Amino acid sequence: MRTYIIAEAGVNHNGQLDLALKLCDAAKEAGVDAVKFQTWKTENIVTAQARQAAYQTENTGVEESQFEMLKKLELSYDHFRYIQNYCKEIGIEFLSTPDEEESLAFLVSLDLPFIKVGSGEVTNIPYLRKIASYGKPVILSTGMSTLAQVATAYDTLLESGAPKVSLLHCTTNYPCPYSEVNLRAMLTLKEAFKCQVGYSDHTMGTEIPVAAVAIGAEIIEKHFTLDRTMEGPDHKASLEPAELKQMVEQIRHIETALGDGIKRPNRSEAENAKVVQKSILAKRPIKKGEVLTEDMLVAKRAGAGISSVHWDVVVGTTAVKDYDIDEPIKLQ
Repeated sequence: MRTYIIAEAGVNHNGQLDLALKLCDAAKEAGVDAVKFQTWKTENIVTAQARQAAYQTENTGVEESQFEMLKKLELSYDHFRYIQNYCKEIGIEFLSTPDEEESLAFLVSLDLPFIKVGSGEVTNIPYLRKIASYGKPVILSTGMSTLAQVATAYDTLLESGAPKVSLLHCTTNYPCPYSEVNLRAMLTLKEAFKCQVGYSDHTMGTEIPVAAVAIGAEIIEKHFTLDRTMEGPDHKASLEPAELKQMVEQIRHIETALGDGIKRPNRSEAENAKVVQKSILAKRPIKKGEVLTEDMLVAKRAGAGISSVHWDVVVGTTAVKDYDIDEPIKLQ
C-alpha cells in the first residue's frame, strides 16, 4: 500500500505569500502527495492575553502573546485561494487545517478531499460536530490525548456525519525527543478503532516516520521549512527540502521492501539457490548396491544433484551406481 505523505508547511511561510509558494515548490520537488498549511483568523482562536506555549517562546526567542505571534503568521483567505490554484498548476494537492469555524467553512468551500484536524481539537466536541456536519472524511491528529479522549472524538465525528475517520498518532512537542515518541501507540489506535492510522512527526530527522511506515502507518505528516534557521515557532523542528526529499525516498523504499508477506524465494534467489544450497554427495567411494548410510554421505555446494533437504529420503536407499568422492548421489 502506498503511504500518503503530507508535507506540513504549517506556519513556516512566516505570514508571507511568496514563502508559501516556495514551500509548495519544495514539497513538489520532494515528491510528497500533499502540502498542508494552517488557516485561521486570530481573533477567532485566541484571546489577546493568552501566553505562548513554552516551545514557541524557546523557538522564537521572543516574549509576546499568542495573539501577537499568530497575527504575524496569518495568511488571508485570498492568499489561500491563490496557493490552492498554484498547487493545481504545479501538480500537488493543497491542504490546510482549519483552526476555527469560519476558516473551516472557507476551506470546505475550496472542496478539499478531506478535513485535517489538529491535536488541539480532540477535546473540542462542538467543533468536531461542526467538522463532521460537512460530510467529508476526516484525518485527526491525537497528540496530548488519552485513548479514552480519542474514543470520544472518534465516535463524535462518526456519529455527527463524518463518513470516515483516520487517526494520526502524534506527540505535541516541537521538537519531540525520541523518548516521547511512543510509536507503538499508533498500533494501539489501529487495534482499538480498526481504522486507517498514521503518524504526525515532530522529531528531528527522518528515521521515526520511516519506522512508522515499516510498522503500518498509511499516512505520514512531517513539518518542513525552507531554512531551519529562520525565525518562527516551528522551523527548528522541521526538515529542510533535501531532507524531506530523502524521507520520501526512504519511505518509498520501505514500501517496496515490505512486499506481499508471502515467504518464498524471489527470482534472483532461485538462481542463487542452485549455487549456494547444498546437495547430497558421496563422502567416500561407494560401490553400486551398497546401502547408503549417513557416514557415506556429505552435504556440500555442488550446483547439481539431490537437495540436502531430502537427506532422510536418500539415507537407507541402495546405491544405483559406483560413486567417486564428491559425486552427486542419484536415486535412479
